[in-house]
Amino acid sequence: MITNERVSRHEHICNIAKQIMTAARTAPKGKGVDIIEIAMISGNEINVLSNKMIAMVEEHGMQFFLRDAENILAAECIILIGTLDSPQGLNCRHCGFDTCADRMDGVPCAINCVDVGIALGSACAMAADMRVDTRVMFSAGLAAQRLNFLNGCKQVYALPISASSKNPFFDRKPKL
Repeated sequence: MITNERVSRHEHICNIAKQIMTAARTAPKGKGVDIIEIAMISGNEINVLSNKMIAMVEEHGMQFFLRDAENILAAECIILIGTLDSPQGLNCRHCGFDTCADRMDGVPCAINCVDVGIALGSACAMAADMRVDTRVMFSAGLAAQRLNFLNGCKQVYALPISASSKNPFFDRKPKL
């Protein structure tokens, strides 16, 4: 039997993405409390995400969303990593408030921020180990958050995954 890599690539990349999600899941968490949510989208959901990114430019004017919206269409799948809003009760003051109880609505818990960052780092390390192309995208993550792809998560980031002869997520030109 002959299996052409071009034919099996999508399934293979989606399997690698599942390993990347495991790496993000097993990353250390503050106080050992797991409030990280992780999902993978592919197929039509990537188009939905791209369209949302384009629509958001009207709202905030960040033109790089247009470039990124086109860019994610080159992904076989996209991993979404976010955190639930759950203050850890440490009163550490890293959020800018004296206590967790004083923290204003909408201000993220610093421990939650660190947790999602460590999960992203673990995911990117696994992607590098598996030799797939990726890039952490705030833009696609924010659009996924607005679409509620991770059920109420805050601080969502996206990792588009590709395996092609050139990483499509770098050396990008601005979309005019």
